[in-house]
Amino acid sequence: MAVWPVDGPWCREQALVDSIFNEVDEEVRREQLKKLWDRYGLFVIILAVLIVLGIGGWRGYEFWQNREAARAGSAFEAALALSEAGKTAEAEKAFAEIAKTGTPGYQPLARLRVAATAAQRDPAEGVKLYDEIAASPVGRMLQDLAAVRAGFLLVDTADFKELERRLAPLAEPGRPFRHSARELLALSAWKHGDVTAARRYVSLVNEDNDTPQAVRARIEVVAALLAAAGAPDSKATPSPDKKG
Repeated sequence: MAVWPVDGPWCREQALVDSIFNEVDEEVRREQLKKLWDRYGLFVIILAVLIVLGIGGWRGYEFWQNREAARAGSAFEAALALSEAGKTAEAEKAFAEIAKTGTPGYQPLARLRVAATAAQRDPAEGVKLYDEIAASPVGRMLQDLAAVRAGFLLVDTADFKELERRLAPLAEPGRPFRHSARELLALSAWKHGDVTAARRYVSLVNEDNDTPQAVRARIEVVAALLAAAGAPDSKATPSPDKKG
């Protein structure tokens, strides 16, 4: 078997050829990269700048958002302290400011406090403010809470049909404040002589296993009033599997 020499003119010539080809390949690659850079270099720079600005902007927004949330929380606590100290006018002003300029998490809470304070002074104004909250996109929980609070203000003055229009949807199974809505509707129906409706809502309260004990105790008063007025006692024994 022939053995090629590892050194000699042929090997040196081959090494020289390889070196030339490598240099040519490198030159071609550099030329291609230069053409690409000449064509797209500006876009690459712009993209890099945008990425840096985007990351920096997002970090800055997160910092601002956290700072504003902390400020809103402190302002809300200060307003609560004013309210607990009996400084009603100052508290109402502070809550009103948060309702206008606070973060989205604190604005609806401040609006509820403003409505509650206004209701102490003027129930009709309180109902108006609660209605505005119930009609605004603050989430189902706070919308229902505002509607129920308006119902509390109206139970002594509004017609039963009006109160039922407002609260019947909130009395449906699964709604977070259904127990309070049913209690108010039972009381309003009794006040306006609608015995059938009163019995229906008393039954709904008693048949719901999740009804709070305080609501059960109060609904017993309505059931007693119905019985005293000659209507059959509609209080039912809760079914073990009855929910909502």
